[in-house]
Amino acid sequence: MTRQIEAPSQLDMESPGRRDYWVTFEHDSLWGNHHMPLTVIVGPEAEPGRGLLASGANHGCEYEGPVAIKHLLRRIRVEDVRGRIILIPVLNVSAFRTGTRDSTGDDGVNLNRAFVDGAGVTPALSGITHRIAAFVREHIWPNVHIVTDIHSGGQSLRFVRCSSHHKIEDPAQAELVDETARWFGTPFVMIYQDGTPGLMVSEAEKLGKITIGTELGWGEAVHRDGVQYATHGILAAAINHDQLSGSIEPIAHHADGTQRHIEIIDPACYVSAPWPGHYEPAVDCGQTVRKGDAVGMLHDFNRIDDDPWPVRAGVDGIVVSQAWAARVSAGMHIVVVGNEI
Repeated sequence: MTRQIEAPSQLDMESPGRRDYWVTFEHDSLWGNHHMPLTVIVGPEAEPGRGLLASGANHGCEYEGPVAIKHLLRRIRVEDVRGRIILIPVLNVSAFRTGTRDSTGDDGVNLNRAFVDGAGVTPALSGITHRIAAFVREHIWPNVHIVTDIHSGGQSLRFVRCSSHHKIEDPAQAELVDETARWFGTPFVMIYQDGTPGLMVSEAEKLGKITIGTELGWGEAVHRDGVQYATHGILAAAINHDQLSGSIEPIAHHADGTQRHIEIIDPACYVSAPWPGHYEPAVDCGQTVRKGDAVGMLHDFNRIDDDPWPVRAGVDGIVVSQAWAARVSAGMHIVVVGNEI
């Protein structure tokens, strides 16, 4: 397979067939370029503004998405594509290079907070991360109506396996999004708050797109079941929304009816560390707890003789995530408990 090296403006998203690109972005500090892998496959029934995007490594230390999409590069056959499929295994090439959540080696920006006004346009927001956000806006969004952005807990958080989306006011869009999320087969579908500025999925949702996120692992590892959920969910979205021919059956918790919906919109769902310390969990992710239950302990080793601070659930519900690494920073959400709905 030979990849063409092209600037964003030179990508062909319309002609029938498959094209494999290295998309070039000028490097901020080296005399050279960043290269983003992008594959576009266009079938005979492709329509303007319609298609599917599958992206991984929005954060550079989350690996289930890159691995699953890399497998799909080999699995999806050109002759089976009906509409348009765009596969980007590594979206934030800067963060992926350093294995960090943010673009640490360059502008230090979190791509999933970079979808803000002026990104990639104004001088103050012209680093590589904001230019990637501008690329998605200008060259990807106009060609797709389905967005799957695959995440996991990376360096900091252990999550229950879930597909995710925001609470959507439009009933028709909400139904399409939730049904697409269920096809990932994860134990949980998580609905989360939409107050954080600059999220990639928020912008896609506001444009009316069928938009799914995930949390499929943690600890900078490649979790086998997380890769399976990602692969199946992306294929199901492509098939069920007429971008890929073939049939597909539900798997795992979607198939056996055990999938559960959890909501983490209430601020009381989030428990933050009041000071830096070391977190010791007392329950596992996925466990049901009551408001006030001690779900963990925060230790301060500068006060070695003090009792640990009890980390208590703020609501009745299910433990969605906890700090993965023992060492935590002040203000970090070390436990999140979701309301079951």
